[in-house]
This record gives sequence, C-alpha cells and structure tokens, in this order.
Amino acid sequence: MGRYRPPAPPKSPYITSDGHQRLLAEEQGLWKRRREVVKALSAAAAEGDRSENAEYIYRKKELREIDRRIRYLQKRIPELKVVEQPPSNRQQVFFAAWVTLEDEQGVTHRYRIVGPDEIDHQADYISMDSPLARGLMKRSLDDEVEIAVPGGITAYCIIAIEYS
Repeated sequence: MGRYRPPAPPKSPYITSDGHQRLLAEEQGLWKRRREVVKALSAAAAEGDRSENAEYIYRKKELREIDRRIRYLQKRIPELKVVEQPPSNRQQVFFAAWVTLEDEQGVTHRYRIVGPDEIDHQADYISMDSPLARGLMKRSLDDEVEIAVPGGITAYCIIAIEYS
C-alpha cells in the first residue's frame, strides 16, 4: 500500500500571452509527435513477440507520456486567463512585471513574475505562486521585502519595476 499524498493546491490560472502561445504550440507539436510514435509503435508491434520487444515497450511508454501531457494541456488551456494588458499602476509589482531586487550582500537579481505554467521556459521567470512572488506582489519601488526561505529570512530591496 502506497503512502497517501494530499492533492496539490490548485495553480493560479493566469498566463501571459507569450506563455499561452507556447502552450498552444506545444500541444500542436505533441499531436504531430504522437502520429510519428503511433507509426513506429505499429511497426514494432508487427515484428512479432511483444513481451521481449524493446522497441515496442519503449514506444508504448513514449505514447503514454505524450498522451498524459496532451490530456493535461487539453484540461489546463481552457481554464487559463490570458493577461495581455499591464496594470494601470505601473509603480507596483503585479503579474507579468520584471522586478529587479538587491539582496543584503548588494547582489542584484532580476525576475519576471509569470503563471506557474511558464516558469520552465526561462531561468529568470518565477511563478506567481512562489513565496518570493507572493511577497513582492503589490509592493512599490524602494520597498524592503523579507522572504522566508529554507535557510532563514532573506531581505530584498526593490530597485526597479518594469512591464514589457
């Protein structure tokens, strides 16, 4: 019997228009890739004994992963809310803002606050559900922000806010 894992909290439904286009393109690409994998799977199945056919087993696993991602995207994309307009108050941190922070050692960090479905595309993107982004929301220029991290509390100063 496996360990019980409570369901993950729901992700925020917001996404930038660039991120939305990337997800749509990913879904289309997966459908094309799926066609290729199904052809390869049919060819591997025609070779005979499937229990010891490594190509057949690999293609079945690959098809299962593609189908899983397609199901997720088909469920997730309709519930997303695309944010195209910047906020009326550009002096505060909101969704899709580029925020430049300075830590206690004087090192600057630049992040863009995006939806949880976009963070794997860029190294400097952070999810709006992350502790850092939640701590930055609705803050203004030159505000001091303290964020609880596993190693303790880290203080940042907001030195720039931009919307592209």
